[in-house]
Amino acid sequence: MDQRVTRLRAALEKHELDGALISNAQNRRYLSGFTGSAGYLLITPDDAVIATDFRYYEQSAAQAPDFRLHKTVGGFDGWLPPLFAGLGGKKIGFEAGDMTVATHQQARKALATLTESDQPKLTPTTNLVEALRLYKEPAEIEALQRAVDLGDAALTDVAARVEPGWTEKQVAWEIEKYIREHGGDALSFDTIVAGGPWGAMPHAYPRERKLESGEGVVIDMGCDIDGYMSDLTRTIFLGKPDDQFRKIYDIVLTAQLTAEDMVKPGMTGEECHMIAHNVIDAAGYGETFGHGLGHGIGLQVHEAPRVARTSNDELHDNMVFTIEPGIYITGWGGVRIEDMVVLENGKARVMSHAPKLQFVG
Repeated sequence: MDQRVTRLRAALEKHELDGALISNAQNRRYLSGFTGSAGYLLITPDDAVIATDFRYYEQSAAQAPDFRLHKTVGGFDGWLPPLFAGLGGKKIGFEAGDMTVATHQQARKALATLTESDQPKLTPTTNLVEALRLYKEPAEIEALQRAVDLGDAALTDVAARVEPGWTEKQVAWEIEKYIREHGGDALSFDTIVAGGPWGAMPHAYPRERKLESGEGVVIDMGCDIDGYMSDLTRTIFLGKPDDQFRKIYDIVLTAQLTAEDMVKPGMTGEECHMIAHNVIDAAGYGETFGHGLGHGIGLQVHEAPRVARTSNDELHDNMVFTIEPGIYITGWGGVRIEDMVVLENGKARVMSHAPKLQFVG
């Protein structure tokens, strides 16, 4: 945590800021270790403060021992002005992407009770901490791998047991049950299970509909272990796949494996996306792949870098992201295959190891 705060202080100096008010929950956790649901961090060159309420006094002291505790009671009026004591005229960055307009207005109103010379200058910032989180530390990569391994095990176990007559909701529940029973803290997002034509929707939700023999099933799931997330998609087939399914599946798999093999540091998110897109487009299905190829993942299931058309995010070693091409055909269904990868030593190391295709039932 000390190293992360040091890196943030270097970023503050680079951006000519005198401090940062951190409100985003994941950024708060990243910098301090505090996992409570409410609170702020105020970090300056000489101080690191955690401001939270009675519910979290003991927790914050245990999880963020290097931070000075500033107790909050009620609204901003009572505790925000004292938090900024001695910072009159200083430029303090706040997280514009996290703080709502209403919250910002309330904060300014509270600070207006100070004399003009004692008021800090609240300055909007974007991606101040997220830019640090882009590069995963070895311990973070290990944490992510634990989440990936559990997700692999959960999907592999359940996919092997699925049979016609199971509902989509039953599949989703069996996955969640496995995760909970094997050390997972939570799902990283609501599990997607989409049988047959329902699979044409990339973000379909599981229904009470019973799965049928002779159809593909898209399953997209992930788990949370110690705050780090996994994300995995596999498309299984109930019974013996027909020629159409095999054709579509092979195109998507080729696109994914090609992107995993060719991505390298220095590429933009768009360049990586186009590796897979060009494979699908050359097969005549370019218009059926409408979402981005992937996204960063860490303390959040969707974070930087973006791996998508129009993304200028540069990919570098120690970044973790997904590679998940798909083809979606209305009235027929869909195929998506997703792995998590980490760039290491100039190439992608695939972190996901669940079987790519299972014929079941």
